[in-house]
Amino acid sequence: MQEELLHYVWQHKKFNTLHLKTTNKDSVSIVSVGQHNLNAGPDFFNAQLNIGEQLWAGNVEVHIKSSDWYVHNHETDTAYDNVILHVVYEHDTEIYRKDNSVIPTLELKTFINKDVLHNYQKLFVNQNKWINCENDFAAIPEFTLNNWLERLFFERLERKAKTIDELLIASKNDWEAVLFKLLAKNFGLKVNGEAFFSLAKSIDFSVVRKLQSKPEQLEALFFGQAGLLNDDIQDIYYLGLQKEYAFLKQKFGLTNTQVVPLQFFRLRPPNFPTIRLSQLAILYNKHNNLFSKVIATNTIDELYSLFKISTSEFWENHYTFSKVSKTSKKMLTKSFIDLLLINTILPLKFCYAKQKGKLNDEVILTIAQHITSEKNSIVNAFNNLKEVSTSALQSQALLQLKAEYCDKNKCLQCAIGNSLITK
Repeated sequence: MQEELLHYVWQHKKFNTLHLKTTNKDSVSIVSVGQHNLNAGPDFFNAQLNIGEQLWAGNVEVHIKSSDWYVHNHETDTAYDNVILHVVYEHDTEIYRKDNSVIPTLELKTFINKDVLHNYQKLFVNQNKWINCENDFAAIPEFTLNNWLERLFFERLERKAKTIDELLIASKNDWEAVLFKLLAKNFGLKVNGEAFFSLAKSIDFSVVRKLQSKPEQLEALFFGQAGLLNDDIQDIYYLGLQKEYAFLKQKFGLTNTQVVPLQFFRLRPPNFPTIRLSQLAILYNKHNNLFSKVIATNTIDELYSLFKISTSEFWENHYTFSKVSKTSKKMLTKSFIDLLLINTILPLKFCYAKQKGKLNDEVILTIAQHITSEKNSIVNAFNNLKEVSTSALQSQALLQLKAEYCDKNKCLQCAIGNSLITK
């Protein structure tokens, strides 16, 4: 028996509520189990209970054994003075208030549904499983699974929104500046994400605004801040960038001492930072007020069109400054745009709509449902249990499920775990 399970049993009344009696034989009927408290203090606030002939309103404390009250030193904590009922699995000692009156105790051992205990224990039998419910995951009803994944998708958006809120505070509520930082980070992907993010933070977005009409200046700004213009390369394009950056550096008082070094190692050439920085520069050259366009765009096709951009001409036959390559138009691929939509655009649209009180779940859900499911070890493992991820909505939800519920053994807070425990 675990205390977490007792919390669940009490909160959801997973026990026989008829003919309840305290250990002193007083009848108990539940008007309200109270509000579950996840912080310090009694486990449930503002419960309402009929004990004997009296209606009580106050707090409920839950323990495995009655004596745990003293183990946790509640007798010295004034926060527990308003406890009206002590709910325990096993009663082994009386608990007293400061005035020496006994706190009523309800022993649940004989009232709990035995199937609930069996199903809960079954989930944790083999701790070597990838997830606790892997043997039963395929049998979860579609309705339960789909509703839970939709909720998890928004939970993940909420988590990403916290980062956006922090950036908004730092930028004094400049949404365009926040979008630039987020896009820069995601243009860098995993390998160069932090480097691109540090680069974006090293530039006041007002500088980007001033240079948007001149792509060669934007490229000089990005390449220079990234530390890519320090070599002796005798190429007209490279020398022009060096000269332009020297001018911009002095004009805007730029420094790149805090910019994280870029990595080329183990990257496919299309993901080289040179290519991604040029694409980022062309994106901002093509779109003034990009944030406003993102917010006004509510279909997947419009979003794909918004990010239909390439590099500048030099990079059509280069991947690095010093070596010519086969000519190719280096457009942002659909899969790359999908990552931008998942990790930047949808969280930003969600956060903005929520802040403005205009959240439209359906728009965000529809876009997510039209984005191809991500492919990674976690999503693939879930799909091996049951073919569940067909879009970014499900793949993002499954990442949230694994990280925040499965890995933390929060089966009691999970709709899937709930359905298995109470089946």
